[in-house]
Amino acid sequence: MNDRTTVYASYYNPIEANIIKTRLDDAGFACFLADENISTINPLYNQAVGGVRLIVFERDVEEIKAFLGEDNAIATEEEEVVNEDNVVCENCGSTNVSYGQATQKRFSWWVTIISLLTASYPFKANKCYHCYACGHEFE
Repeated sequence: MNDRTTVYASYYNPIEANIIKTRLDDAGFACFLADENISTINPLYNQAVGGVRLIVFERDVEEIKAFLGEDNAIATEEEEVVNEDNVVCENCGSTNVSYGQATQKRFSWWVTIISLLTASYPFKANKCYHCYACGHEFE
């Protein structure tokens, strides 16, 4: 009997990770989530720790792939996450891309100046596509 554990998948959304874990629990598979608290409390650390990791027993991996593969509701480590808009990274060609608040050029120069003059937090942040494979940000 093989009692070794392995990381089955990583998620950047703790809610998605919990949904998959609950489905596996209901089906009788033993599993748990690692780094869920870090990702929930401070989402900015999510990329640094590698997201929320789903840990399962090695002996169950093939059964879990078959169980979850019925709905195509999960992306394993070997697969890339498919985005709804079919956006591809300009830098590396990955489809593991999402749209959200920019991390590199977060605020425009005029927002920064107004915020400094009024001593307030910047009121408008830039949004862009972010590639999780290479970290490139693009419009």
